[in-house]
Amino acid sequence: MENFNTQFLYSVIIIAIGYFFKQKNIIKEKDGEGLARIIFNITLPCLIISTLHNVIIEKSLLLLVFLGLFYGVVISIIGLFLFRKEENKEKGMLGMLIPGFNIGIFAYPLVQGIWGTEGIKYFGMFDIGNAIVTFGISYLIGSYYSKEGTVLSAKQVAGQLGKSIPLMTYVFIFFINITGIHLPHQIIDVTATISKANMPLSLLLLGIYLNFSIEKKHWKGIGRVLGIRYGTGLLLGFLAFFLWPAEEMFRYTILICLILPMASCVLPYSIEFKYNQRFVGTAANLSIVISFFLIWMIGNLII
Repeated sequence: MENFNTQFLYSVIIIAIGYFFKQKNIIKEKDGEGLARIIFNITLPCLIISTLHNVIIEKSLLLLVFLGLFYGVVISIIGLFLFRKEENKEKGMLGMLIPGFNIGIFAYPLVQGIWGTEGIKYFGMFDIGNAIVTFGISYLIGSYYSKEGTVLSAKQVAGQLGKSIPLMTYVFIFFINITGIHLPHQIIDVTATISKANMPLSLLLLGIYLNFSIEKKHWKGIGRVLGIRYGTGLLLGFLAFFLWPAEEMFRYTILICLILPMASCVLPYSIEFKYNQRFVGTAANLSIVISFFLIWMIGNLII
């Protein structure tokens, strides 16, 4: 428990440093775009490689991949059903915020500090399914409803998935694990060194992107989105944790993953599809604060 609270304290401090430097205009929010690209394309893939390169793919780990994908599909259907009476533009914006979790930037720093490589192994497996949801389903919903008469092909969706370096890294690592291929130790050593930067950089980025400017007219829509995400996530997460006859780390993974913040790619999607960027940014920021509080509270009660 002491390690759990200590990790949370250190995380809050690093996030606060990023937020403080942004508030003082030493670092600007637009600088976060470059930092995000470094994390997504370099430090996060290195963390995936160094942590998962020799993982034995057990049935429970494969199940996490399936659950990450299955949950994303189910909650997308729930969201679109509840938003069915909205205009297409509104439905697309709200719908794309429902599925997908911010695991790479938000969860990994906390998981790495609390459970180490063992935690990354479990959360990484869930993130494989989640990545397909984030870069496939969420993108598909946002794109489909952004314009009247839009038709998306399987080639477009596959192309979107193929652009995700973290997802392709997961696929690569999954392939070498099931085939028994061993990477040279030099590659592991280099990726392990670079991966050490993922935790502090990710937390600093969260602080840089934090924005508490909320317009009153956005409260209703944001409340609906957050209500669906956290209501469903908490209900199913606690049911799985207390009723699923699985090992402890597996149950922790499900419980925590289902209450993580919105995927970080929703803001770029809102720009691409010409949705309300202030609305999307505010919803994403609130989800970070809520998830941080919920995980800390659950951790002190259960872990």
